[in-house]
Amino acid sequence: MAVQKGTHSKANRTPTLQVGDEAPDFELPTHLGDTFRLSALRGQKHVVLAFYPVAWTPV
Repeated sequence: MAVQKGTHSKANRTPTLQVGDEAPDFELPTHLGDTFRLSALRGQKHVVLAFYPVAWTPV
């Protein structure tokens, strides 16, 4: 399902990554109340990120 551009969408302001591009750094709160930064994993051989929407939201 593609994101459609609209008044509530950030699709028109979100850059598209290409294969081989470095992921932009970001930080998120963890379930333990700490802060996770993607840059903390730089240099690891493989990093897999999976984002799940809240159960009652459309995917």
